[in-house]
Amino acid sequence: MVQLTVRHDSFPIAGTFTISRGSKTSVEVVVAELTADGVVGRGECVPYARYGESIDSVMAQIREFGAAVEAGQDRAGLNAAMPAGAARNALDSAMWDLEAKRSGVPVWRAAGLSAEPVPLVTAYTLSLDTPENMAASAARNATRPLFKLKLTGEGDLERVAAVREAAPETRLIVDANEGWSAAMVEPFSEKLAELGVEMIEQPLPAAEDALLADVAHPIPLCADESAHARHGFEDLVGKYEMINIKLDKTGGLTEALALKAMAEAAGMEIMVGCMLATSLGMAPAFMVAQGAKVVDLDGPLLLASDRDPAFEFQGSTMLPPTAALWG
Repeated sequence: MVQLTVRHDSFPIAGTFTISRGSKTSVEVVVAELTADGVVGRGECVPYARYGESIDSVMAQIREFGAAVEAGQDRAGLNAAMPAGAARNALDSAMWDLEAKRSGVPVWRAAGLSAEPVPLVTAYTLSLDTPENMAASAARNATRPLFKLKLTGEGDLERVAAVREAAPETRLIVDANEGWSAAMVEPFSEKLAELGVEMIEQPLPAAEDALLADVAHPIPLCADESAHARHGFEDLVGKYEMINIKLDKTGGLTEALALKAMAEAAGMEIMVGCMLATSLGMAPAFMVAQGAKVVDLDGPLLLASDRDPAFEFQGSTMLPPTAALWG
């Protein structure tokens, strides 16, 4: 027998985290726990209002579909029955963890990875702010190898220029979170290329993706809000060169691995990202991030406190998760 429990956890952010859609000072997550044979498998997700999710709606969805898991439904059955999103991520991740702990076979091996996971270098996110404040944050973290800058539209070129001056050796990628207009893409990307920016994430609202097919951009574009699970993936081809795979959008590790394979077959580069969450939320994504061109799993670095046990970071390098954490 498998028993499901669901809870809501809250973790404070170190300061304020701001993107084009707003700011927050805490991380609100939902945890699914599956208990069987005296062991517990855990999965964490982040309900996201951008996709019509809330803490209450996600917890209700986990309980609704979790009844079938308690009755013996496997991951493939869950993936077929439950829509992609945060709730399925929590359940799917908990199922992977429980299977690993019951069998003694680590997730990486069960998932078919070619080798044991290796340490990864994650991007470090600079929250949206004034050019001066973003530059100050960059200067404090100038030894980190990769920054992701949160942008919004007007004033973005000044923000990036200020960060570049403050941290001349750090590689840069940027994320507009749907905050640009179509008229900004070509001139902004030209200027950002001169500043050494290597990737632009989701410049336009997802509904305006079609415009990207005819816009020149010397920097690769990466789909984020436009990319969810395998369904609809074909619509991204010819508009984006990269895809940001997030487990809260794919609905878990099972679908994320399948989407990664599909994207690679289509010639797209892979970015693996996250919602702002704890180490428990990063651990399944760490498996998908093996071999990815860009890794953006810095959620725990932005928190005032994390779970225990948690990921071990050496600067921006993440060591593989311990079995005590997940998997």
